[in-house]
Amino acid sequence: MEEATTAVDKNLQVRGYCAYDWGKSAFETSVTTAIFPAWFAYLFAEANGISTKLLNSEWTADAMYSAAVMIGALLVAICAPSLGVIADRRMIKIWWLKILTWLGAVSCVLLALSPYLGVSLGWIWALIMFMTANVGLNGAGVFYNALLPHMGEDSEMDAISNKAFAAGYLGGGLLLVVHLGLVMGLSGQSWVIPFAMATSGIWWLGFAQMTFRLVPEPHIENEMEPMGMIASTTMALGEVKSTLADIKSFRTLFFYMLAYFCFIDGINSVTALAGVFGIVVLGLTTVGLILTILIIQFVAAPAAIGFTKLAERWGTKSALQFSLVCWCFVIVGALSFAPLELENHDEYDVQYTWDPTSETYEVVAREGVNPIAALPDDEEQQWALEYRTILPVQINEDYKLGEAVEWAFDDDGEAIPMNVNLTDENIADLQATMDDSRFSFSITGGGDVTDQTGLGVDHPTNLGDGMLDFIPETARTFVWAPLGMTVFFQFLLLGVFAGALLGGSQGLARSMFGQMVPETRSAEFFGFFGFFGKVAALLGPLIYSVMTVWFDSRVGIFAISLLIVAGAILLRRVDVEDGIAVARAEDERNRQRDSATT
Repeated sequence: MEEATTAVDKNLQVRGYCAYDWGKSAFETSVTTAIFPAWFAYLFAEANGISTKLLNSEWTADAMYSAAVMIGALLVAICAPSLGVIADRRMIKIWWLKILTWLGAVSCVLLALSPYLGVSLGWIWALIMFMTANVGLNGAGVFYNALLPHMGEDSEMDAISNKAFAAGYLGGGLLLVVHLGLVMGLSGQSWVIPFAMATSGIWWLGFAQMTFRLVPEPHIENEMEPMGMIASTTMALGEVKSTLADIKSFRTLFFYMLAYFCFIDGINSVTALAGVFGIVVLGLTTVGLILTILIIQFVAAPAAIGFTKLAERWGTKSALQFSLVCWCFVIVGALSFAPLELENHDEYDVQYTWDPTSETYEVVAREGVNPIAALPDDEEQQWALEYRTILPVQINEDYKLGEAVEWAFDDDGEAIPMNVNLTDENIADLQATMDDSRFSFSITGGGDVTDQTGLGVDHPTNLGDGMLDFIPETARTFVWAPLGMTVFFQFLLLGVFAGALLGGSQGLARSMFGQMVPETRSAEFFGFFGFFGKVAALLGPLIYSVMTVWFDSRVGIFAISLLIVAGAILLRRVDVEDGIAVARAEDERNRQRDSATT
């Protein structure tokens, strides 16, 4: 009877552990990957156009976004090992998990205020709240992961870790279905995306309560007495220094962390930046991005369980290596994505159609086009001012354009035709400016102006200027165009393959580390695990930002993908059995020491 009760309690604990993944994945899915990148790109473009000058460099929305991820990761990386040392000596893992969850979830809710703070401030507020929410998420992850070795035996680690990841993908996916329904069904309603931000934070905080209630604080023999902040920090830093000095005793574990540093950097950076890459570089719509992420969620959940079975047959290390090799193929595929060349009139951003009744041209802006910037000191805005009589230009409270074609969408998101007078002269002048533009236009239907099109150099379909553009250009010519596969279906294909690998690779990486960690020092070593993961999260976006600023976004993706290759090579040299044996010996020494002290 007692054994049955213990089994029930253990199942409840595992359920509570999985509930945290179920909740926090709402932020990782709806906010970080699906909605926020496109929303931030919109807020950024509304205020700055295609880029803004910072530190004597031009920064695009995706470069700014990745820098925010980098800064948030750095803050956690600095603190994680020291906090882990203290958490191993005091029963405060759940306490820290609660504090950091509140920080992250409340910041996520506050993202909803961004559009109500004005054009010039809204994107900055969004960036700060997003960065703070990431600090909460990543910091909480250190203590959440540190609970894993206490949830079961080594042989159960793969199953528990992958079950938690599967729960996360399902939980995040279900809320994303709701958000997708709102975005598609209530297109044009200004409250929809702020509502998605707020409900993601509430979902995260709400399901975390199950974790706080069902998962007990791991017991610590001879718990350390409470200390002041300075004393505890000094002690923690001393322990971290001692652990690093004794690195030879845990050679296998630290070598694995080096491999982990490389491959998780590549995986997390690619997944974190995929949304903003899809919006800014490929011209994917918000709805298309959300649908792709939704596919990933529901593919990743069963795939994570499938990798558990694969690990049982091949071993954790071999199954993880297989997933990394597959990741390399996925990233090469991502580099080949390219929007098909524009063919139909309604595919262009600005569409001029001759109206014989009024003897003028009706102009509409394609749905999903980012508005022309609305601040007067921006170069793109100056361009819009010059051609405001023939372009659909954003008008807002910060700056009244005077004579302009109002941005052509009604409250329901439907295009509103506006009448303009075109001449060969003003169109020729507009055509001459397309070298500096991210927009496209099409003129059709007769009238006084010859049917023609214009395509900006920075338009997503315009390839050939980038260092690696030969890859998507070749793929578009020989694969995507003959198949008629639009960039949405290309991205969807990526989602299916990435989803199949994502849950398994992350779950196996965490469980493999958990197997080699001494249970008596779990928070300390998961602090290092978090440190390596967060520094990796710092390095990936940094590489992407630098390569994007120096070259372009495709070079950025290629650069961070090389880290997965390096991680896979290093992983081959990790002796898992040796790491497990060292962890057990360390636990035995610590328990004997504690018994002698008692």
